[in-house]
Amino acid sequence: MFKKVLVAEDLDSISIAVVQVLEDLNIPVIDHVKYCDEGLLKVKKAINEKDPYDLLITDLSFKTDHRKANIESGDELIEAINEVQPKLKKIVFSIEDKSYRIKTLFEELGINAYVSKGRNSIQELKTALERTFRNEEKILSSDLNFNFNDKSLIEIESYDISILSLLAKGYILENISNEFKEKSITPNGTSSIEKRINKLKIYFKANNNVHLIAIAKDFGLV
Repeated sequence: MFKKVLVAEDLDSISIAVVQVLEDLNIPVIDHVKYCDEGLLKVKKAINEKDPYDLLITDLSFKTDHRKANIESGDELIEAINEVQPKLKKIVFSIEDKSYRIKTLFEELGINAYVSKGRNSIQELKTALERTFRNEEKILSSDLNFNFNDKSLIEIESYDISILSLLAKGYILENISNEFKEKSITPNGTSSIEKRINKLKIYFKANNNVHLIAIAKDFGLV
């Protein structure tokens, strides 16, 4: 089993439960941080001392307070840690259940497991820990059910996310075009954007823009 684990969680009640799971598995070194910046510093310090962590368990959302933060989310923490210790195993423990965001965590940030906080989450976390230690891949808690090979999720790009986000804010084609031109996002012509929206409707089998945005929200795209 893992020898040294870092837990990044800002709620004491959750972190206590997570630490209890780790103690039940007889993990000798368990460190806990409430701030992502502190988590990155601990990882760097452990590397410098030639005693690196074996595993990171992190939430995605961290509440802001009076303390200034450079890293404000679990996503950003994982990305920063990947730059200094890319082979560190990573489990996300979060309430987020949007399939696109979860898929992105696996595909772009290289997490090993995703456990959704819920009624049976502690047992699910224990199972994920054991499976991660056995080097299994793409581990999902049992309450999450989506297909990693979903074509619509594979083919969605950041360009599409930008369009969907602006549509969700009530922007019309001309507004989106102007916004893209200001940010040097291409293609930014109304015709190209309209074609992309129509393509998204086909992907998601949406009847209109309102339906498209509703589906996008269900997927966690916006």
